[in-house]
Amino acid sequence: MAFPWQEAMGAGLGLLRLSPRAFWAMTPRELVAALAPLNAAGGAIPPQRADLAALMRRFPDRGTSQAQR
Repeated sequence: MAFPWQEAMGAGLGLLRLSPRAFWAMTPRELVAALAPLNAAGGAIPPQRADLAALMRRFPDRGTSQAQR
């Protein structure tokens, strides 16, 4: 099976916006790791509702009030 160069270059140069130098310096394993957060199956776990609410209380948007939401 051939390596999917078109998909790899599209993801690295287009999606991740890597420079050609940075892209060609990466190993395929590094590219997969860089793309993992963008893929739901890549291991990134979204925050739970309670965790997100706690972060929103701790770091509220400036210039907005509860009435505007």
